[in-house]
Amino acid sequence: MTRVLTRIGLALLLPVVLFAVWWFATANSQNFYVPPLREILSTFPEVWTGQRLRTDVLPSLIRLAAGYTVAVLAGVALGVLVGGSRRVRAVLEPVLEFFRAIPPPVLVPVIMLFAGIGDTMKVVVIAAGCVWPILLNTVEGVRAVDGVLADTCRSYGITGEARLRHLVLRSASPQIAAGMRQALSIGIILMVISEMFAASNGLGFTIVQFQRGFAIPDMWSGILLLGLLGLALSVLFRLVESWALRWYHGQRRVQRGRS
Repeated sequence: MTRVLTRIGLALLLPVVLFAVWWFATANSQNFYVPPLREILSTFPEVWTGQRLRTDVLPSLIRLAAGYTVAVLAGVALGVLVGGSRRVRAVLEPVLEFFRAIPPPVLVPVIMLFAGIGDTMKVVVIAAGCVWPILLNTVEGVRAVDGVLADTCRSYGITGEARLRHLVLRSASPQIAAGMRQALSIGIILMVISEMFAASNGLGFTIVQFQRGFAIPDMWSGILLLGLLGLALSVLFRLVESWALRWYHGQRRVQRGRS
């Protein structure tokens, strides 16, 4: 219990310090664009009411979940294909490197031409950016499958779906999880960017509307909410990852104990 409380305290130490610095640094601020933190906090509950959470925050989270899910499915499937075959990797790697080098925000105007300005465009933009860390980590995870375990599966006639599920995906799952964790932060950024283009709701749209209307404390409250959502999603992901990879973390603890 003491260890858990210590970890929580260390995790909260830097945010608390930064929050305190922000509070005291802006306490007497007369800058129109940098209002005092106390003013932002007092504005927060007035702006982000239950109705606004339903009309702006919930649609953003749904788009993020849809785009992220598409990226995970596509990235893992293609990563297993590329990582498991040298020939496929030789053919696809130049094309993948070309598309990986293109920043996803640049594709927003192009995607708008084909997908319109609705939710489909925003989901595609999020998926297009999130897929790369998942794909590349999956490829490396599949390539790093233990050769002895692969030979053992071959000797026992374990092939097809059973080999994929029990050997390939299980061995690559720590790196896949690392790619998914990176993709989550990218997805949040692209969620906001995509909502700044021809949108009628969402967090990105609302923040831009506040900025255009010179409602600066409201704008800062939206940025603060965005940071809190990112933190909450990160903590949730870590909890799910710890549960799903408990066998891996247990194995690491045993190895550290022996060394």
